[in-house]
Amino acid sequence: MLASIKSYGLCGIEGHEVLVEVDVSNGLPSYETVGLPDAVVRESKERVRAALKNSGFEFPPRRITVNLAPADLRKEGSVYDLPIAIGLLIATGQIPGDTAKDVLILGELSLDGTVRGVTGVLAMLLSARENGAAQVLLPEQNAREAACAKGLAILPVNSLLQAVGYLRGETAIEPYPPEEWDISAGTAYATDFCEIKGQQGAKRAAEVAVAGGHNLMLIGTPGTGKTMLARSIPSILPELTFEEALEITKIHSALGLNAGGVVRERPFRAPHHNTSTAAIIGGGTRALPGEISLAHYGVLFLDEFLEFSKPVLEALRQPLEDGMITIARSNAKSTYPANFMLVAAMNPCPCGNYGSRTKRCTCTPSQIQRYQSRVSMPMLERIDIHVEMSDVAYSDLSSNSTGEPSSAVRERINAARAIQRERYADGGFLFNAQLTGKSIQRYCALTKECEKLLKQAFHSLHLSARAYHRVLKVARTIADLERCEFLQPPHIAEAIQYRSLDRKYWKDS
Repeated sequence: MLASIKSYGLCGIEGHEVLVEVDVSNGLPSYETVGLPDAVVRESKERVRAALKNSGFEFPPRRITVNLAPADLRKEGSVYDLPIAIGLLIATGQIPGDTAKDVLILGELSLDGTVRGVTGVLAMLLSARENGAAQVLLPEQNAREAACAKGLAILPVNSLLQAVGYLRGETAIEPYPPEEWDISAGTAYATDFCEIKGQQGAKRAAEVAVAGGHNLMLIGTPGTGKTMLARSIPSILPELTFEEALEITKIHSALGLNAGGVVRERPFRAPHHNTSTAAIIGGGTRALPGEISLAHYGVLFLDEFLEFSKPVLEALRQPLEDGMITIARSNAKSTYPANFMLVAAMNPCPCGNYGSRTKRCTCTPSQIQRYQSRVSMPMLERIDIHVEMSDVAYSDLSSNSTGEPSSAVRERINAARAIQRERYADGGFLFNAQLTGKSIQRYCALTKECEKLLKQAFHSLHLSARAYHRVLKVARTIADLERCEFLQPPHIAEAIQYRSLDRKYWKDS
């Protein structure tokens, strides 16, 4: 007898329908899985066999063939255990054949029949919803995450017995309520802007960078607070929209990093400088997403920026420009979103004291030049804002006064992002850093005074076309923070100021 069960698989972070066909026929006892299964899928026969027996069902001593269609798409993971077991029970007459016709089934089985959670559920169900699915039977562990895909009846089960009971009509399962979007609960952050002594210019630059989604580079001697400032940025990141949260959750779910439910805080990723290129941009034999995708709509913080290998730094150039990354392998090709804000912190030289007013630099000019040349000019031009952090004065350190808290800064940033969402509602952009050539001309129109100022800076600083556009985008963000509809000369002047350090430190590159 033949049974067909609807299930779902994952290719990258996109779901695709898989039809689990189970055929039980007479012949010598055997069990064969076809349809490009990976090792985990092939091993499912032992989990299914034990789960059926330990749950009180009969495992037929006959010829069993399991086909996972479409046959030309590679199947990975343990998500097919439960649909295979249900298919076997239908094929052997232990469950009526039409009961699972309109039900999508996902889940891993343990040897005692318990249903375990699987990864990538949200991505699968968002795709299934678009394809007309109505109800899904899945592990109880995944119910909260699945409830983010509103419009589906989520039926959580904790055992094979419960799933069979529901399909036979013997057990009622209450659909899991839809996940409500609520970000009102405050988050406790490790560091706050009010704890940072001095460095008013750097804090202002961080505010501008976050408000427009611009990349930020912090340059300074050791102990000036570069890392502390960068790690305070999560406390001023703008609130997530539900659409952004779903995209982030899909990526984290595909890697099994989601603890349940939709993500409510923007990601902040800070990999160590010995991290490989594949771990940063994604890759491996399965073409999995890397740190840049895990930082989607959040922050990728690279501390000790010049200690990262040159291949890693150069590999960031394309995703910083495109907001996505395509990874191709011999057996897999996936495209992942990578719209992240890069925050880089670096010392100006090997000893760290180049440019310090209080400490002597012991590096030779050639050592400094070799150290700084680890990052190329094309990479530098993709970083919108460059800030030099000087030594903190004793008066700032000993002062008992507290600076502006992150909550106040975040209010201004939320207001600026709201302006950008309204402005770009029909343009396909979310924030100023995403603007392209034609849209820059439209939204960053210059007065004669602004054009004169920018022309002077373009020639004196030898700006490239890319740097010119990035100055305009940063100026647009500064104007949004001040709630100005049109760009003014002070906005252009501040944006130009953030482009001068690459000519100071990399003038010979």
